[in-house]
Amino acid sequence: MPDGPLRPRPLVVMGHGLGADREMGLDRYARRFAAAGIAVLAFDYRHFGASAGEPRQVINIGKQRADWHAAIAYARTIRGIDATRIALWGSSFGGGHALSVAPDDHYLAAVVAQCPFTSGWASAMAKGPISLVKTGTLALTDLVVSPIIRRPISTRLAGKRHSSALMSAADVPEGFGRLAEESTHYRPKVPARIGMSTLFDAPARRTKDIKAPVFYAICDNDSVAPAGPTLRAAERTKHAVVKQYPIGHFDIYFDDWFEKAVYDQTEFLTAVLRP
Repeated sequence: MPDGPLRPRPLVVMGHGLGADREMGLDRYARRFAAAGIAVLAFDYRHFGASAGEPRQVINIGKQRADWHAAIAYARTIRGIDATRIALWGSSFGGGHALSVAPDDHYLAAVVAQCPFTSGWASAMAKGPISLVKTGTLALTDLVVSPIIRRPISTRLAGKRHSSALMSAADVPEGFGRLAEESTHYRPKVPARIGMSTLFDAPARRTKDIKAPVFYAICDNDSVAPAGPTLRAAERTKHAVVKQYPIGHFDIYFDDWFEKAVYDQTEFLTAVLRP
């Protein structure tokens, strides 16, 4: 909650990306939003971080989006929160979730989608054929074999280019590694089956149905969530604000580029959440 007297405040619901938890950089954004008078609810998906759910580390797209809806519903019950001024903030895979759930809730006031995952096919193609084959093989093996051996076949979340990791590019090990170092809960592996689910997921398809203003923070050199599909998704969004940054997927979480992005996002949120 922001400092100051208890009065109806706007609130931002924050969710992170693929295999990430709320300790991985979200606090930096949350503190800035709170300093601007906006409350923040940052949550972990089930099976991750501080949230319950067994087995651990399971990524299920449908259940994670249900977690977004649950977080939004809970936010509206918090004392001192204005239920008519709830915004969503999602980064990477979480940005795709935010864009996907927003059309289901016509009472949302705003959405911030930071380097969002908008096209599973585009992200898969960005991996390159070698990594794509490796990731796909592990995903299929997990789907077929895990029910027999009663344990998942796991893959790494982050790896170098040509690896079997779900995110595999030259800037991934260092960039995602910096975020992972901030978390006490982070684990590097997840069941590989999610590699198949993400291939066919396309949050961009739903952006035309979002009624609230949407702020798109797009990294032009994004190796994980390519900028092209996101720019096209923004063109289909009724009330879109687009900011492009000449950086990679993970640069936006740190240093000067974080400062630029959080300034732009705070400016947007304070404008659209004004009573």
